Amino acid sequence: MYRSVHDLRNFYNSRAGRVVRRILQQRIHEIWPDCKSMRMLGGGYATPYLRGFMQGSERVFAMMPAAQGAHPWPYNVGPDEKNLVCLAEESEIPFETNSIDRILLIHDLEFSELLKSNLQEIWRVLKSNGRLLVVVPNRSGFWARADWSPFGHGSPYSAAQIQNYLRDNQFIHERTEGALFMLPLQKLLFLKMAGFFEKIGRKYLPFAAGVHIVEASKQIYARPDVGSGSRVTVRTRGFAPNPIP
Repeated sequence: MYRSVHDLRNFYNSRAGRVVRRILQQRIHEIWPDCKSMRMLGGGYATPYLRGFMQGSERVFAMMPAAQGAHPWPYNVGPDEKNLVCLAEESEIPFETNSIDRILLIHDLEFSELLKSNLQEIWRVLKSNGRLLVVVPNRSGFWARADWSPFGHGSPYSAAQIQNYLRDNQFIHERTEGALFMLPLQKLLFLKMAGFFEKIGRKYLPFAAGVHIVEASKQIYARPDVGSGSRVTVRTRGFAPNPIP
């Protein structure tokens, strides 16, 4: 299984992995074009997609699950660069409540052993106006069957399933889009045609997406107004309907 951080890193260093990263990066930035002055967290294995957000953001960092392992990022951290990755249990996120503006989850929920606890922790650390972006394999897509890639491991989801999980954990569904319409083949010809497959798939074959990209916002329930509790005098004079015999 793709539970090792080294497997994930090797995939994204491969020719096919670089094509996948380019496609998903473009779609993610279409949804979140501007994260200026925001604090952004990447969960699961999000480091291939975070560098584009570093310029202008208040802070960008990544959290990798303890079962998966972690490696420093940015890569080849030198004396003048700080490591921006931490290792944590998915049900115990080491960040303050209401402290993160944007959270990107990729290679995360499909491997989660404590899905409810994981989403509850994500809800906790998000700000009241925060947004969550989840990338998960499509249950009916070809990439869910490609066991040579991380998208072919774990538990894939239908669009309705992931939306329901988010709703049950106090998130408001904002949008769902499909991506990764290229066939999961490592031949150079198919990799070169990846852009063509994305254009055709988005327009004519949305059901064939390899992954779902789901955006959600944090749901805050308003407290009911119980009132002051003062008594109200009820007058019995005047019109009153007769009881039905």
